[in-house]
Amino acid sequence: MPAISSGKVLVTGANGFVAVWVLKDLLEHGFSVRSTVRTEGKSMYLRNLFAAHSSNFEVVVVNNMTTEGAFDEAVEGVDAILHLASPVILDSEDPSATIDPAVNGTLGILKSAFKHRATVRRVLILSSAAAIYNPPAPGQTGPRVLDERDWNEHSPKEVKEKGGKASGLDIYRTSKTFAERAAWRFVEDEKVKGGLEWDLVTLNPPFVYGPMMHQVATPDSLGSTPRMWYNHIVKGDLEGDALTKNGYAYVDVRDLARAHVLGLTVPEAGENRFMICAGSCVVQQFVDAARRVTDRIPAGEPSYKLEEAVYPTVYNAEKSKKVLRLDYRSLEETAEDTIRDFQSRGWVL
Repeated sequence: MPAISSGKVLVTGANGFVAVWVLKDLLEHGFSVRSTVRTEGKSMYLRNLFAAHSSNFEVVVVNNMTTEGAFDEAVEGVDAILHLASPVILDSEDPSATIDPAVNGTLGILKSAFKHRATVRRVLILSSAAAIYNPPAPGQTGPRVLDERDWNEHSPKEVKEKGGKASGLDIYRTSKTFAERAAWRFVEDEKVKGGLEWDLVTLNPPFVYGPMMHQVATPDSLGSTPRMWYNHIVKGDLEGDALTKNGYAYVDVRDLARAHVLGLTVPEAGENRFMICAGSCVVQQFVDAARRVTDRIPAGEPSYKLEEAVYPTVYNAEKSKKVLRLDYRSLEETAEDTIRDFQSRGWVL
């Protein structure tokens, strides 16, 4: 299966929380990188951040990824593509405002890759656990265990039935599901035609936490998931079951970045989805770990009993460990490093 160990990689949405860690990992492993941002103003921070790699790093502007041929020039001459750019809109009353850009942006990068199939060897798309998620079945006891064989059937049904009255989370999950399904359909269709030289990989992480490298000025300007972690841990905005019993899944941003590079370089990764997940947790575990660094955050409910936590959905990430040989950081390392990052920014008083 096509894979690369060197050469030039295109990274879309390069100024995001996950993407900047991906850029770092690629450059430190000897790749040349071409990155895309939506405006020229977003490029200077990246150029300064990776100044030591200036001979192998470039930034180009793609201001609207949903326009026809938006990525054509950016894809020219690259050996692989990491597509991370996607809208995260949780408060739209129009499902198409979230779903259409996600689908069209994904198909746009694949069409550009197809035009340059003489050089492109692998395309990796950052999808989401949202495209795998399904709630427990009625009457089910214990968690619903999901892996790469599963697709989110619940959220698209909710959106179809309720339209704009569906929850913002279900609309977002539907956008990720439809975008990834569209990608796999595109690949299968081109295979049938016999004109596809590259293969596809998708990554499906849950909540992504960890220290930051991207440009961010204040906690309020954080993206949705890092801001949620900050509010839960530093501001202590949860209590009761939301803090100690409601289980969910997470992954460290640095491990997700590593998965992107492994997804390019491991030959067996081609034509596969990968659940990228460190494990399940409750918020109080992060609180306890963070307080080992500083007691200047609320203690929460340290007397809780972890064995009483409820995990409606659990993700099996064994495939990522076996095929990608991905090692995951502990929850404690993620929490401690994130709090130290916040301290360095003056966000923990």
